[in-house]
Amino acid sequence: MENHPSKKFRLTIGRKIGIGFGILITLTLVNFLATYVTLHNSKKINDEITQVNAPSVNALEDLNLLILRSRMYISNWVFIQSDENNLDKKRLFNLIKNEYPSLKKRIQKLAIHWEPVEQRKIDSLFHDTEELFTMHAQVMGLLRNFTSYEDPLIIFEARNMVEEGDIHMKTEYILDRLGTIVNNQNNNTNKVSDQMQFAFTVLQRVVIGFGVLILVGGVLTAFFTVLTIVRPIYELKNIISIMGRGVMPDEIIKDREDEIGEMSNALKDLIGALRQTTNFAKDVGSRKYDTEYLPLSEQDELSHALLQMRHDLKEYGEGLEQLVEERTAEVVRQKEEITAQNHKLEKIYKHVTDSIHYAKRIQNSILPPINLIQKSLPQTFVLYKPKDIVSGDFYWFEHVGDDIIIASVDCTGHGVPGALMSMIGNNILNQAIIKYGAKDAAILVDELNQGVASALRIGQDATNAKDGMDISLCRINFKENILQYAGAFNPLYLIRNGELIEVKADKFPIGFYVEDPDKKYTNHYFEIQENDIFYLFTDGYADQFGGPNGKKFMYRQFKELLQRIHSMPVELQHDILDSSIEDWKKMGDVEQLDDIQVIGVRLNRK
Repeated sequence: MENHPSKKFRLTIGRKIGIGFGILITLTLVNFLATYVTLHNSKKINDEITQVNAPSVNALEDLNLLILRSRMYISNWVFIQSDENNLDKKRLFNLIKNEYPSLKKRIQKLAIHWEPVEQRKIDSLFHDTEELFTMHAQVMGLLRNFTSYEDPLIIFEARNMVEEGDIHMKTEYILDRLGTIVNNQNNNTNKVSDQMQFAFTVLQRVVIGFGVLILVGGVLTAFFTVLTIVRPIYELKNIISIMGRGVMPDEIIKDREDEIGEMSNALKDLIGALRQTTNFAKDVGSRKYDTEYLPLSEQDELSHALLQMRHDLKEYGEGLEQLVEERTAEVVRQKEEITAQNHKLEKIYKHVTDSIHYAKRIQNSILPPINLIQKSLPQTFVLYKPKDIVSGDFYWFEHVGDDIIIASVDCTGHGVPGALMSMIGNNILNQAIIKYGAKDAAILVDELNQGVASALRIGQDATNAKDGMDISLCRINFKENILQYAGAFNPLYLIRNGELIEVKADKFPIGFYVEDPDKKYTNHYFEIQENDIFYLFTDGYADQFGGPNGKKFMYRQFKELLQRIHSMPVELQHDILDSSIEDWKKMGDVEQLDDIQVIGVRLNRK
């Protein structure tokens, strides 16, 4: 090799001293950065307190005051007889129409910065508050003018709602939940304040610690800089000389540079050897196994190791190529088999889906059109929401002479099994109306029970079977002004003069074996009154999971919803029931779990 002046970086005495001072400067900069970061974070925490936490607490306390004012105004509305120009009435109107929406927007803007659980709590609270104002609107509608206070029934209903009724309980519930949210916001404020105080405490310790480190580091840097100038020269010279012969040293080479002339030739030999070794390693990595490479000496351990590696890689590569070819062929074969199976599955899936859609058309053909029902019962709606393409719920309608029959049926299961059961049930009801006529609801339900039991099984062999139906069936005769009901498990809800009457069904389902052959279903009779409205339904609506906590909708909430909407037009009732259950599912991010069916019929006495 040719000798060239070394251009490698040399750690001179001056540079060692510079490194010592560099360490001191670095420690100072780290101390500065720690101080800056702490102050910056403290400013962010302070901004959070002043711009989010404190305004949130103030806004929530304003909402608390607004709820208290609404309770006072609605109480004055009920207990102080006045016309629509009364100041408190105007204030209540303004509170609901203007003040509350404005405050709600203000809180929602702040709630963007809250925790997700707190956001869900305030959203739920707004929902309850709007329900409270809906109750207020009902009271305001009852006592609309001065003369309405003269009606004792109206006064009784309004005072009952305000004093110890739904408004009082809803207000107390909202105030209690609101207090909890305010406490949480106050706790958050205290928490971030503690974080800021802790940050300043840490900063104090960091400043003291780095001050000590700077002092100690300065002393040590000066001491070791002087100590390491002379002694390492001979050690570094010997190590570099060994590397120049291609022998890997056992000891660690410390990066020490000085004005030592004996190091130049050793460094040149080292650079040349490393360059040759690097090029050879690249060629081997590129599968150029014929590249010429000679060790620097018999003691050149690295070179001999590289030559052995080239030999091993060459043999391994040849075997690997053959293995890859075999594995590739196997993968291609398996892929072709999987593709063929996928095509078969797609055809089967399409065939099954087409069959189910055809079954849906058949099932839809047996369901009476809503316009046919409304010819006999004009104020009727049907909410029909199958879980799958086909449904286990179905509704049935017949008009025979002066008698009108309408029924809601829930068959075991849903999807295709439920749909097949619904076809059986529909056919048996059609045969029953031909055989017995439409004069007795319980007889039709009895006949359905016997028909399903006979169609699915025989005698006591079916005691453990689970195929069956639940039903609620009504007969309406406007000439006699009679509403007759019979049912199996599914009750009837009749709302009369704002009161919901629940008519219990018999507690044995359709199609199950009953040891007592004389056990029959029961008729319930009601004289039709003006604006009576009744509801038939299956269990799918009340059993649907969802809401903020992922729980069932429940019959209690279902009843409350019906009572709120029963006086509305039936078309609007249908839409509200539909949107309410959809919102419930969406709120809990839950799919529909069962078929849903609700029928509402408003009766007017003739």
